[in-house]
Amino acid sequence: MTRPKRNWLRHLAFAGAAVALLGGCDFALLDPRGEIGVQNRALIVSSTLWMLVVVLPVIVMALLFPWWFRAGRQAKYTPDWESEQRLEAVVWGIPFVIVTFMAVGAWTSTHELDPKRPIESDHPPIKVEVVALDWKWLFVYPELGIASVNEMAMPVNVPVAFSVTSDSVMNSFFIPRLGSQIYAMAGMTNRLHLIADKSGEYPGISANYSGRGFSGMRFTARAMPQEGFDAWVAAVRASGRGLDWESYAALAAPSESHPVEHYASVVPGFYESLIDKYRAGTGPGAPHRAPHGGHPVETKE
Repeated sequence: MTRPKRNWLRHLAFAGAAVALLGGCDFALLDPRGEIGVQNRALIVSSTLWMLVVVLPVIVMALLFPWWFRAGRQAKYTPDWESEQRLEAVVWGIPFVIVTFMAVGAWTSTHELDPKRPIESDHPPIKVEVVALDWKWLFVYPELGIASVNEMAMPVNVPVAFSVTSDSVMNSFFIPRLGSQIYAMAGMTNRLHLIADKSGEYPGISANYSGRGFSGMRFTARAMPQEGFDAWVAAVRASGRGLDWESYAALAAPSESHPVEHYASVVPGFYESLIDKYRAGTGPGAPHRAPHGGHPVETKE
């Protein structure tokens, strides 16, 4: 009599441990801080609810049917039963309604959450060029002439227009609390528009496995009032370091858990040059002549 009780207590302890572990999870997708993140959360919730419309009845029937047709129960036996219009209406009608609503929702959300679609705002967007490296993120502000590594900043309620590429393997740029992820691919540029409606520091991650240093390929997105953003820009410009092709060659070398770095200036045409070298057939393994008479950069395998 004591063994079943011990098993019950053991299962209860396992369940409690599981709840405790889940309590430490950060459900960033369900606690967004921007317009795109809010729309993503609504899509996740609605998709889950529609899924439960199918799953819950199946679970109920899986429990009800064995009990209803259990041994010893005098259930009605109808061997000559052929068809039932009401049952046919349920069998075909419910899936039709579900598929219709999900199709309409998928069509609408696909267009509304298109990463290339600009965010409507009274403020002009800030342009940020993102380069995925091994294993770090480089952010270039072309309009401000500055750059940073593993840290970016943005004013609250101001859209950010990201241009994303890679100077290494394929990767994925993702700030969970702000919204959609987008792939970073060498020789290509992807567009992503995000906005933060609350001040805070939001973790950014690499959402695509990219080798040994993948777990440490993280950055911080800092959303702040305009005054704070202006102060951050001033601090970056005060760093005194410049990002030219020689310093970039050192930065592009593989490194793990790379610290935050700031660059007060960026060589002209930097982002376009990284893309053009792949389009010109001078990708990994070949030297690239930088524009405006810059030094060549030896790219990695």
